[in-house]
Amino acid sequence: MYNPIFTNAFVNMFLLILALWTIPWKVYALWTAAKHNHKKWFVALIILNTVGILEIFYIFKIVKKKWVDVKKDFKNALSSIK
Repeated sequence: MYNPIFTNAFVNMFLLILALWTIPWKVYALWTAAKHNHKKWFVALIILNTVGILEIFYIFKIVKKKWVDVKKDFKNALSSIK
């Protein structure tokens, strides 16, 4: 039997999880592109929504950041919110 309430709840939860995954990567990649004056990457990152894939590629392959640096930047950003 089709239950639209369950389906909507599942879709909403999936979209929430997707947003919680995508938004920090997008913000971090945009911040990094602006900091490195990569204007074309900034525009591409702001226009294209690739669920974090392009953002992660940019951070690790183009800017060549290490996971330790990314982790430290995320921790610093979270600690400044408190």
